[in-house]
Amino acid sequence: MGSWLSKQIDPTSAHFAYLVISGFLLAYSFFSDFIRNRLHLSEPPLATAIGILFGPRVLGIIDPTSWGWSDTLTQEATRVVVSLQVFSVGVELPKAYFSRHWPSVGMMLVPVMTYSWLVTAGFVYAIIKTEWATALIISACLAPTDPVLAAAVLQGSRFSGRVPRRLRHMLSAESGCNDGTSFPFLYAGLLLFMGKSTGGIIKDWFLSTILWQCALGLLVGLVLGHFANRALRIAERRKWIDPASFLSFYLLLAILSVGVGSTLGLDDFLVAFGAGTGFAWDGWFANKTKETHLANILDLLLNSSTFVYFGAIIPWSKFAPGEFTPGITLGKLIGLLILILLFRRLPIVLLLKPLIPDIRTYREALFCGHFGPMGVGGLFLVMEARARLETGESVPLPYPPEHHPYKKQIETIWPVVCFILLGSTFIHGCSVAGISVASHFQRHKHERAPLLAAEDDGLEGMVHEGGGGESEPSVSGDEDVSLSKPPSFTSQLLIHA
Repeated sequence: MGSWLSKQIDPTSAHFAYLVISGFLLAYSFFSDFIRNRLHLSEPPLATAIGILFGPRVLGIIDPTSWGWSDTLTQEATRVVVSLQVFSVGVELPKAYFSRHWPSVGMMLVPVMTYSWLVTAGFVYAIIKTEWATALIISACLAPTDPVLAAAVLQGSRFSGRVPRRLRHMLSAESGCNDGTSFPFLYAGLLLFMGKSTGGIIKDWFLSTILWQCALGLLVGLVLGHFANRALRIAERRKWIDPASFLSFYLLLAILSVGVGSTLGLDDFLVAFGAGTGFAWDGWFANKTKETHLANILDLLLNSSTFVYFGAIIPWSKFAPGEFTPGITLGKLIGLLILILLFRRLPIVLLLKPLIPDIRTYREALFCGHFGPMGVGGLFLVMEARARLETGESVPLPYPPEHHPYKKQIETIWPVVCFILLGSTFIHGCSVAGISVASHFQRHKHERAPLLAAEDDGLEGMVHEGGGGESEPSVSGDEDVSLSKPPSFTSQLLIHA
């Protein structure tokens, strides 16, 4: 009997992954409101902890390498997840957002990001003892704000309602743009390995990275999104499209933008963000789908699964000195993490506060300087860097090569980036709880909420009136304000459901 039963029940690591990920998401869904609004925790740190617990390091139930999962698949999975998220950011922003707030977002993308890149590279160079080019590559992977982690904190929670909308919008817009704008920083480090003259490096960097990948990528995305919006309006007006297809158009357009960008060799993330921005520039689609919480559903399913995967692939054994990585120790990595968290963004945001219109107070500057999480975008960038070093092309080898001229650089980049991403996931993912508790005890006893950290008014030291975001235009389209018009596609879908 036992032998017969063992033949029938033959689970693999992949089968256990289905159980663990779906079980985690179901359990989280049951208590999602309590976890997000009472414990002030977001999905990414919890999902990462689940990945660590069930991964090879602890229980050994989920082992992606046993499925044949490779670096190539990791690159493509993270490409799709981040692209979907930056597309979502473009759609969710208020209509015509950049026409009014480009000075603030521009300051966060150019001087703040450049400072973050150079300072982080300096810390890596000094602590890990790498070449300067390797330090620049590692810091480029850590320079952008991760849109997945940012969305988990800035959307759909009680805490997000305590932050002025202009700050939430600015940080979301920054996270949507800077995964794409990190490519010039990444390729600046990579080109130093190519052995070209300074003039040749600058020429390749400007023509290939700035003009082709970034500028043209953003333009193609905007055009693609704009014409998709026009086409969908015609289809909806003439009743060619049903409610379910209307909603799926969002996901399909995001994936199309990834396909266009990767096929043409453009910056995938800027194409996706541009497509989302162009698609929702007038706010029409956001109004049509605002009752569906479509972005939140994608966040829960895709993003949480990605962080479970990340927890399962963390290279724990490489957080110690190795043949090619004598400068890596756990103590050095912890010190590097602390320095990056303290100095990567905070000083420059505080310094540039007078030049960033959407930041009104130094408490707001402190919040924006702290809130620069690093996550899934860094995973994609490190795979992109390894691909260029391993093959000279955009596709990495399935697994790190045994012998390679850049073996030391390849072996160094992966563990350093993974450790910093791990620390950021937990620290930034749990910082909302810390801010909420600190805010609770800063008040006089008679002003505190009955339950710990249960306040729902605006955070102190921030401007919540007269420029707190209340003046943003509605995302609704003019044609949708009349009560006499037929139910929207969203309403029909909810009724049928």
